Amino acid sequence: MLNSPTAVQPLATRERTAVSLIFFANGFIVGSWAPKIPEFASRLRLDESELGLMILCFGLGSLCAMAMVGVLIGRNGSRSITRILAALATPSLLVLTLAPSVWTAAIALFALGGLVGGMDVAMNANAVEVEKHERRAIMSSCHGFWSLGGVFGAALGGILVASTGVHVHALFVTLLVAVAVAIAWPRVLSDPPLPAEAGLKSPEMPRRGLTGLGATVWLTGIICLIMMTPEGAVLDWGALYMREELGAGTAVSGLAFGAFSAAMAVMRFAGDMVRDRFGAVRTFRVSALLAIAGLGIAGMSGSPGWAVIGFAITGLGLANTVPIAFSAAGNLPGLPQGLAISIVTFMGYSGILVAPSVIGFIAEHTGFAIIYLSLPVLIAAALLFSGLTRHADRDADR
Repeated sequence: MLNSPTAVQPLATRERTAVSLIFFANGFIVGSWAPKIPEFASRLRLDESELGLMILCFGLGSLCAMAMVGVLIGRNGSRSITRILAALATPSLLVLTLAPSVWTAAIALFALGGLVGGMDVAMNANAVEVEKHERRAIMSSCHGFWSLGGVFGAALGGILVASTGVHVHALFVTLLVAVAVAIAWPRVLSDPPLPAEAGLKSPEMPRRGLTGLGATVWLTGIICLIMMTPEGAVLDWGALYMREELGAGTAVSGLAFGAFSAAMAVMRFAGDMVRDRFGAVRTFRVSALLAIAGLGIAGMSGSPGWAVIGFAITGLGLANTVPIAFSAAGNLPGLPQGLAISIVTFMGYSGILVAPSVIGFIAEHTGFAIIYLSLPVLIAAALLFSGLTRHADRDADR
């Protein structure tokens, strides 16, 4: 476990407040994009397949940036990269709203995905540095602030788009994010690049491959991918499962997403205290078992009510597994922090961006109940490698 600091520090330090605000801003941008999609498709006269391709631009932009930002962090530190990407991302939704054609909108959406995705890697790397600096876990609450930003972005976005229009909404998002970034800017923890990370020229790196530390970072990435796949399955397909296979109405089927997301957000704010008390490995294992139980209940449920309970339990279980995996990647000894987090983030978000499409294809032939009963097998596989999460508890001075 992370060691207790020699002197009692306040919970809301300057550095922790800054990185939490960055997480909130990132989540708020992503959440604010969702209620704009119908108008976006209507304005550009996109059908479902064309809209799918446009949204794919967002995902491709995110994955491309995630693969590149780790190198930049190694050369410059996470502080400068986090601040630059946050500043560039601030007006990105407004730029997308003003895009006049399909091609300019595709470019703007690719850029939005790249800025948000790159910012995701950088802010997670900075959160790891704050954990080391304060010698306590903060990653779960940071992801809680991301969830909070997403919820507020989606909720306020729907109201503002309906009442004031997309342009006023985009301007409001830009101003609010600008305020958050301005407050965080001077407080972001400075982390000069380590000599071993500068330029990533260590002679050991090319030879690591899939052995030793190289295998560790890839296995940690696989853990992250596995734990984010059920998240995508619930968020993208939970409502459809409840409506088509359990006979739920539109309002009730929406509770699949609501119960899952609310439970995840609440548990993430409690997760740091749990991890500091019981350690990363034990917290991860218990959380994974909880997720397995929740998915089992959802898959075997014969009524919408039990499915909602199952999805809520799944949210409680998955909430802290990904933050622990990010902390573990950032603390792997002998590996460039930015590169490790970049790899794990790239693999993890592939689970959300790619897996739901595969799940939809399979479910067309099997139904979603089978899917939710099969996902626990993946989580059980992640449990086999859960000992790797011990690196999340690595003391900052080692």
